[in-house]
This record gives sequence, structure tokens and C-alpha cells, in this order.
Amino acid sequence: MPGQVSQTEFRNAMARVCAPVNVVTTNGAAGRGGFTATAMCSVTDDPPTLLVCMNSRSAQTQLFLENRRFCVNVLTGEHKDLAAVFAGREANMAARYAAADWIVLRSGNQALADAIVSFDCSLTQANLVGTHHILIGEVAEIRSRKDGQALLYFDRNYVHVPTQIGSFGG
Repeated sequence: MPGQVSQTEFRNAMARVCAPVNVVTTNGAAGRGGFTATAMCSVTDDPPTLLVCMNSRSAQTQLFLENRRFCVNVLTGEHKDLAAVFAGREANMAARYAAADWIVLRSGNQALADAIVSFDCSLTQANLVGTHHILIGEVAEIRSRKDGQALLYFDRNYVHVPTQIGSFGG
């Protein structure tokens, strides 16, 4: 039955789900923005498409919707401070970007130079569901590196899990 699960119960349950930490960026006519997100996943590989969820109350929401493009940068354990900066520890966007090295992609978006992988996307759909927009993007460009361990979010903490798994290469 709808309405049987409280917000607190749902949030506490979702805290038990491990998720990769990403910095999502945009750059275009509406301006430059960026935020930290754990709600990101693949949608399909034909065409390559992913989704990311963004709080609709964010002051940056309109930037992302108007620019119609975004870049998902998957972070490593070394990016814990950067994740906090883009999560709101630093309100000034220029200061957020000054905290790391960036590469300008063909689209104009900025990719984190040492991200495990960066997915540059063209926004194809934005759907408002409750408090969040689901941004669906077709992947136009991918940058990746062969080393590094993902920064994860679990139990309301940043963690990283050492792994022996290698890269599939490209």
C-alpha cells in the first residue's frame, strides 16, 4: 500500500545501499555548475545512456536543464575532499572548480582530469519525480583511466573498497 513507508525509514534503508560517488558538471550558455551525486546508473547501451538524479530545489537545477548537457565524473578514494566541496562545503562555483584539475571536452563540459571515468552526456530527458529531477543523458564521449579505486558512499560515510579486479581495457 502506498504511504506505508516513512521518509526516515526509506532514507535509513537507502543508506545501506553502497553507491559510487560522482561529481556531475555542466558548462554552457546558462553557466557552469557542479554537484556531488550518488544516484547515477546506466540506462542502456543502445544508445549509450545513463541517468543521474538531482535535487530540484538546488539553485543549479535550471543551469543543468538550460545547458542540456552534463558530465558525470566517477571519483576515486583520493577525491573525498572534492566530493565534500561539490556537495556544498564550498558555495562558490569558481572555488569548487579551483579545487581540482579539469579538461575541457568537445561539448564544453569539464571533466575531472583524474576521474576513474568521465561520461559526457547530452541531456535527452528531464523528469521531475517527487523532490528530484531524473536527468537522462546520451553519452557522447568517455574518458577513462586504467587504475584507481572508486570512492563509495555507504552508511552515510565515504568508503573505498580495495579490489583485485583489473580493467577491461578499451
